[in-house]
Amino acid sequence: MNKIGLLGTALALALAGSSGAYAQGGAATGAATGAVGGAVVGGPVGAAVGAGVGAIAGGIADESRPRFRTYVTGQKHPSYRYQNEVRVGADLPSSGVTYYEVPKEYGVTNYRYTVVNDRTVLVDPSTHRIVQVID
Repeated sequence: MNKIGLLGTALALALAGSSGAYAQGGAATGAATGAVGGAVVGGPVGAAVGAGVGAIAGGIADESRPRFRTYVTGQKHPSYRYQNEVRVGADLPSSGVTYYEVPKEYGVTNYRYTVVNDRTVLVDPSTHRIVQVID
């Protein structure tokens, strides 16, 4: 396989594997997971690409989580009662749940937030899938 194909494969794996890691543990975890996935596929170059991709996957950054939780608590949104486990990858219903825009100061434009079983979560608005649990 040529170097460009190898780099593309590393990038694809890093994107696929690191976004979930980012959603659970923030940029540091995403970067580490991306680097490992990239290294497995592409060696040192793959590790560098994977680390960068993993770190920028798009949720609320670790250092902003306490401030974001305080913001959400202050909004006093009602909590949606969900019968299943609240976790990354869970699909919420399209009706009955209210999805709110994340304030621009948090740098998250692709997702919305809501409160489910008294836990704040980021949700992909097109699929209603939980992409980050803010604990």
